Amino acid sequence: MGTRQAAELALLLVAVIWGSSYAVAKQALLFYPVLGFIAARFGLTCLLLAPTLRGAGAAALRPGLPLGLLLLAIFLCETYGVLLTSASNAALLISLCVLFTPFVEWALFGRRPRPLLLAACALAVVGVWLLTGGAAIRFGLGDGLMLGAALLRAGFVCLTQRLTAGREVPALALTAVQSAVVAVGCLALAFVLPGGLPALPSSGAFWLAVVYLVLFATLLAFFVQNFALRASSPTRVSMLMGTEPLFGALFASLWLDERLGASGWAGGVLLVLASLWAVRLTAAPAHPGERVKDTGGRKKKSIRARAAV
Repeated sequence: MGTRQAAELALLLVAVIWGSSYAVAKQALLFYPVLGFIAARFGLTCLLLAPTLRGAGAAALRPGLPLGLLLLAIFLCETYGVLLTSASNAALLISLCVLFTPFVEWALFGRRPRPLLLAACALAVVGVWLLTGGAAIRFGLGDGLMLGAALLRAGFVCLTQRLTAGREVPALALTAVQSAVVAVGCLALAFVLPGGLPALPSSGAFWLAVVYLVLFATLLAFFVQNFALRASSPTRVSMLMGTEPLFGALFASLWLDERLGASGWAGGVLLVLASLWAVRLTAAPAHPGERVKDTGGRKKKSIRARAAV
């Protein structure tokens, strides 16, 4: 097996892991509140990545603080969304960040998306309509929070590009700073909000979920993405990672006994197809012979829009 094939098989494994993360998070939230769960997950991530800050902490601090605050908003929306909607809906709706990213990029940087992207958006709207009930639409607060998380993730990708352009910022050190901001932010919110946090749970299931998300859904996934980008093309990486929502719906069905129904599955498939189409559109030049360039004049690489952790 060649290096590229191994990298792409590893990416499929990451897509499976990320797909399972929604069901795992939903189970962990049975034992502990949202703010405590996020703080435990990102606090442990920061501790594991702390050695990467030696010699790189100053470079990672300036972009890491604002990006960490945005990541905090993302995971608050996403985790409360997982709590309030089904794990399958959460996995499928978050995939819309791929479609949102070109429009956020247009708003922030003036880079107009290709006209065909509007057709992909229309396909996604039909998918959301079917996923959330079709004619008897049942769009709830959790679904809205997941859409908000998808939009914030799109902003996160664009802001990361802006804040790290032209700077040598080690990726793991940046992730460590972001994780620290998220963990401290959650603890601060828990301190000022009524009720605070209960004592840490002693349940092995809760800590197994946290360790799984830290080691596999964060650190392993981060390493595999970087390895795969060196061995494969960004478009192929994005297309393989685009299978994550369907794995999420499958895990929710098998593990949590969630039932989407024919309409829900049809909507989910349309969402994934719209996201994959968007990846193809944003990776390809807008006109024959045109090259997509960044501000430094180099050919721009794109990867599926997902937060660093």
